[in-house]
Amino acid sequence: MTQSPAPLPPPKLRRHLREAASLTQDQVAERVGVTRETVRAWESGRTTPRGRRREAYAQLLASPTEADMVTNTQEAERPPQVTVCLNSDPDHPETLEIPAAPGAPGAREVPEVPGSTEGAEGAETPGGPGGRPTGTTLTPAQAFDALYAFCAPALVRQAYLLCGRRELARESVEQAFQVAWQRWPEVAVDRDPAGWVRATAYEYALSPWHRFRPRYRHPEPPPSDAADRALLDVLLTLPAPYRRTLLLYDGVGLDLPETAAETEASTPAAANRLLHAREAVATRLPELASPSALHRRLAEVASAERLRAAEPTTVRAGSEQRARFWTRAAIAFTVAIIGATALTVRTAPTRYEPAVPPGETVQGVPPRSAPGTLSDAELNLRAKLRSGIQHGPQRLIPLAE
Repeated sequence: MTQSPAPLPPPKLRRHLREAASLTQDQVAERVGVTRETVRAWESGRTTPRGRRREAYAQLLASPTEADMVTNTQEAERPPQVTVCLNSDPDHPETLEIPAAPGAPGAREVPEVPGSTEGAEGAETPGGPGGRPTGTTLTPAQAFDALYAFCAPALVRQAYLLCGRRELARESVEQAFQVAWQRWPEVAVDRDPAGWVRATAYEYALSPWHRFRPRYRHPEPPPSDAADRALLDVLLTLPAPYRRTLLLYDGVGLDLPETAAETEASTPAAANRLLHAREAVATRLPELASPSALHRRLAEVASAERLRAAEPTTVRAGSEQRARFWTRAAIAFTVAIIGATALTVRTAPTRYEPAVPPGETVQGVPPRSAPGTLSDAELNLRAKLRSGIQHGPQRLIPLAE
């Protein structure tokens, strides 16, 4: 009788189970006895473990689940948890649990209907008994705050590695979340809201237009540690696509297809960028030739700066203020166009006046001011005057009466 293989969760849940146990890919690889690339392939679904490694990997993923089981008494003492669904896949949901405030406004019970979704109104809590969702639904503001608290601290550190500026890193994350709040109905139902915000923050941080801003013309103080400065200098010398690919693959831990999709490149192009970026880093820093060492150093450099993100309420208020400003600007511009059109219609001629053709007498022109041709009487008078002047002036003799 053959023994059935150990059950494994779906590939999309393996990474979240590992992160729930606070384990890195290197630690899982060391415990199972494989390389970090093999663990990455297991989590992406490209390969599946077999034999003893499958059993060890299944036990390692099941251990945090068993450790998290508590008695009914402990559950009663613990504050209620609200699970935020970060995607819309009912088979492999990505969830985030946060404490629920008692009497939170807008919270309501989710009906136990298999496969029900809330869409943009909030995030449901999948994973109840028998596949039924249980728990509470968050309002859009609460779901946004939960996503911000989950992603913002790490995104600030990643943006710092991309641009090398602390203030620009914080601004990039705030700008990305402001755009996400403006498009929250679209982001809330996205399969990967964290990836959506990350891509937006990366695009803003790598924008070439920041060099023309006065506040970003001068470099910021480098890290205090010499090794951190060396690594950051190497990263900033890489082209922006290479730097982004290296950070996503070796820093964040995405697999190659996901990295290629987020950088809008083909998988071979992303692989070539990654190889050239690793080669450039290894040339100047030989101790970071190993991907595991590079991953560890990227995490250390990003964590050493102690970058802090703004409060989610501040980000939401800024997003709403920006939306109001552009709405009023659009209304004012539209009113200006309407006013200019009305003025043009009011002052424009009501009929067509054709141009004067050449050779035609123009009517209404005043007579010439210069003297014209003399008449016969004027000619006789002129002749008489000219003839009298030749014989001298005539004397005027008074006549006696």
